[in-house]
Amino acid sequence: MTVLVDPPRWEAHGRLWSHVASDTSLAELHAFAAGAGIPRRSFEGDHYDIPQERYAEVVAAGATEVSGTELARRLRDSGLRFRKRKGERPLARVVDGLSAAVSVPHVLDVVASPHERAKAGAAVVLIRTAEAEPRMVLVRNASRAGWDAPGGKGEPGDITARETAVREVAEEVGLQIDPEALEPVGYERITVPRGHAAGTLEEGDNYLQVYAVLLPEALPLRPDLREVPEAQWVTREEARLRSAHAGWWPLADWWWEHWG
Repeated sequence: MTVLVDPPRWEAHGRLWSHVASDTSLAELHAFAAGAGIPRRSFEGDHYDIPQERYAEVVAAGATEVSGTELARRLRDSGLRFRKRKGERPLARVVDGLSAAVSVPHVLDVVASPHERAKAGAAVVLIRTAEAEPRMVLVRNASRAGWDAPGGKGEPGDITARETAVREVAEEVGLQIDPEALEPVGYERITVPRGHAAGTLEEGDNYLQVYAVLLPEALPLRPDLREVPEAQWVTREEARLRSAHAGWWPLADWWWEHWG
């Protein structure tokens, strides 16, 4: 087992922090963190952050002390580096994490982000009310198992992911959403290895943009009954029970918390 920790030299929130990472596997890293009592909320996609006062404790638990440069190099060379931009937060990484793409080897990264992937090949919209007891929209699509948020793949007439999002919401639940009201919440990045492209998934990175929109109240839903036999407004807990398996669900949880 090779778990690495660098010196506490990174300043944030008035404290110094270290990074704890593995150059072998994320499963190994999570197992070490659980054994050392490092909370899962400290996970940043490819490493855990720990405060200075826990450094000696983590070393005593078996982590190998390396420089920050060495940790970064070994993490990069391992292929476990989580790519993100400034202001983004990794929420999940799952190997072969999309149930709709089980026949295609891939890595699913879920990233909370204020940045819009305008050229994403698909879009999902999280629609929530601003009521005292808020609800969100879920649909049951005839071509997919279970319940999902409204959304789908881009079509030839769609220039941007935002246009895809507006069109899909109108088609699936009959709501006319102002494009400017859509708030970028984050995205799914589906990375397919070379030689394994299939269907709409290309080699390399494929993106699904996730937007959110807040409505004053629950408006009537008018599913088309062919592609979408059923659409409902549901509570957060009901949505979790129905859709926690979905790739976008970590973003729904994130959005719900950060939008109050």
